[in-house]
Amino acid sequence: MTRTIIDLSVPIENGVLSDPPGYGPSIEYIDHRQSVTGLLGFFPGLTPDDLPDGEAWAIERVQLTTHNGTHLDAPYHYASTMDGGRRAITIDEVPLDWCFQPGVKLDFRHFADGYVATAADIEAELSRIGHVLSPLEIVVVNTCAAERFGHDDYVSAGCGMGRDATLYLTERGVRVTGTDGWSWDAPFVHTARRYAETHDAGLIWEGHKAGRTIGYCHLEKLHRLEKLPPTGFTVACFPVNVRAASAGWTRAVAIIDR
Repeated sequence: MTRTIIDLSVPIENGVLSDPPGYGPSIEYIDHRQSVTGLLGFFPGLTPDDLPDGEAWAIERVQLTTHNGTHLDAPYHYASTMDGGRRAITIDEVPLDWCFQPGVKLDFRHFADGYVATAADIEAELSRIGHVLSPLEIVVVNTCAAERFGHDDYVSAGCGMGRDATLYLTERGVRVTGTDGWSWDAPFVHTARRYAETHDAGLIWEGHKAGRTIGYCHLEKLHRLEKLPPTGFTVACFPVNVRAASAGWTRAVAIIDR
């Protein structure tokens, strides 16, 4: 048996357009020589000449939100309640068995930026790939957004998942979904246009807010979904354990055994 592991994550790095203005990460790199003073403070009498090549350690000081990089959103991110009124769970409370399950890929790259996918769209794609959903399968949506990662239009790229599409998945037992876009929902710039026309606040974050009815998690800023088959792979997306947080960073991967 041959095992292939496909990295579905994007790195956290400086200077890459991956979030709206003011929401991006910041990394300060401290190299082996810059850190010497800090090391000397632990050992009175030690001098830089005592150290191999005069070096201490390399460390990084990072400022970011739990929604930078590839991350898993907990139900608490969308609302304070889930499952029709129960307290929404935070990322440290997400069942780990949700995060290591067979995967299913829906190829929605043909949908335009800002399109809101429906339950009928999911049904049509499942019919095309010949798959019937099972509880706890992890469903990832391949949009056109990944092609724009790092470009100034990334945050506005890709289709989103509507309320009925999200409930179609969660009503069938899916508890983790994912997208290569910045958001599970349609990009805000497109939703704002629809809201201006209709003044229907229910359009805002409708896919996210479906978690108030049935709690679920989703992955955002996935990458390389185009390398995945429709089925026949396992997704591992364990989140970093941040106490009482709305999300946790993850090195999401797809595992294909043949």
